[in-house]
Amino acid sequence: MIWFFVVLFFTLLGVAYVKGYDLVKSRSPEHLVHFYLIMATIRMLLVVTVVGLYVFFAPNREDAIHFAAIILIMYAITMVITLTLRH
Repeated sequence: MIWFFVVLFFTLLGVAYVKGYDLVKSRSPEHLVHFYLIMATIRMLLVVTVVGLYVFFAPNREDAIHFAAIILIMYAITMVITLTLRH
């Protein structure tokens, strides 16, 4: 069940980036660099928060380590996909 929410979380982050990129590009393309840096910061803070909450409430340490590793891998994949789609 948790994996459904994790996939949904990364899907929403990816959609927010792509839609935001389109919006910023159409209104003021000179601010695309700022948009990317702000979105990267927001995504990183959200991912760290999700991992931190899971680690705090995890039933055991092994599950927490696996969850954190998978989340970080999914974060990297999301970054590559969104950058590939818009650059």
